[in-house]
Amino acid sequence: MFYAGIDWSDTHHDVLVIDETGCQVNAPLRVSHSPDGLQKLHLFLQTITGPEGKENMACVVETSSGLLVTFLLEHGWSVYPVHPTTVDRRRAASGVKTDAIDAYLLAKTGRADFAELRRLTPDSAKIAELKALTRDQDALVQMQTRLVNQLTACLKAYYPVALDLFAKLQQRSTLLFLQTYPTLQAAQAASEEQITMVLKQAGHTSAAKVAPKIVERLHQPQLVASVITTRTKSRLALALIAQLLPLVEQIAEYEKVIEDLFLSHADSEIFSSLPRAGKRLAPRLLAEVGDDRKRYVDATSLQALAGTSPVIFQSGTYTRIHRRHACIKPLRNALHQFAWQTTQTEAWALEYYQRKRKEGKSHSVAVRALSNVWVRLIHAMWLKQECYQAATFERARLEHARRAA
Repeated sequence: MFYAGIDWSDTHHDVLVIDETGCQVNAPLRVSHSPDGLQKLHLFLQTITGPEGKENMACVVETSSGLLVTFLLEHGWSVYPVHPTTVDRRRAASGVKTDAIDAYLLAKTGRADFAELRRLTPDSAKIAELKALTRDQDALVQMQTRLVNQLTACLKAYYPVALDLFAKLQQRSTLLFLQTYPTLQAAQAASEEQITMVLKQAGHTSAAKVAPKIVERLHQPQLVASVITTRTKSRLALALIAQLLPLVEQIAEYEKVIEDLFLSHADSEIFSSLPRAGKRLAPRLLAEVGDDRKRYVDATSLQALAGTSPVIFQSGTYTRIHRRHACIKPLRNALHQFAWQTTQTEAWALEYYQRKRKEGKSHSVAVRALSNVWVRLIHAMWLKQECYQAATFERARLEHARRAA
């Protein structure tokens, strides 16, 4: 068996191979991050194993995605991703660090911990696309949140009444209204008919009812900013709105594409049956859990990956339980949101959450404990390909309550 440590970067990759005895097979090799460079890497590995011996080479890399990993998988190489901190623990006390040394440490990690490493198995095409879409949409939503916060602060500085006119700042009708009337003076000068027309063009469902209320609110006594503040901040508001409008539309487009792809998957019915998962959380849970039913040894493996199972830190007489840091963050976030939502409709979920709160647990710890129970239930549903039924899974929850808690 051979172990290839591959230290990757944006421009090049350093490769070092050791055998089962720990001896280096080659001097440190560097290849460029290009078609020619990756082909050179492939041929180099193949000279060690031969065309038929690829299973005897374990490629150890500090990432589970990217063009390098895709290339290795497509050419039949076994990839074993490891967390960067795993290699850091093997670093010399002097702290010396080079790309070649990191490649060697990766190879040593593969040889020493091979039995504990998990071979990377690619997601199915639909899951891979769904995972990419949901994660990218979450990134867009975070971008939207930053812009909305900036716009809110901007409006408070010169046009605070605008924040009271609509329920949401990030909806199209609100943004188009502010784009048309970027200052208090411009909005006060507009007639009820003009405001109604703007709202209708923005797609507001009840423009005729809302317009009179907006006019009334605008003509009540208001705080008025100075001319300079109004002129400068209205320019900033228009700049932020110009970024928000297409972003809001793109997020809505993502929602449609995600829903269509989710519904086309065979497991969509299972995840749709989860209470209050809805159009947003159900696709994310499916995308992160996946559809490879051989991937997880048992429910505890999924709980560890989701970051819901507690971690014990003990030293002498000191013992502390804290949350797991190394986990799949998008899965942990989706489960946290989902678990909290279920307390609104599932009596057992609310009772469990309240019991944890009475034990002195914080809100986040109580929700994480609840999501740990849900992971076990979801895993059972997923394995048996059964939809959620409160009576059936209530019995399962009670059976495993002590272990899940």
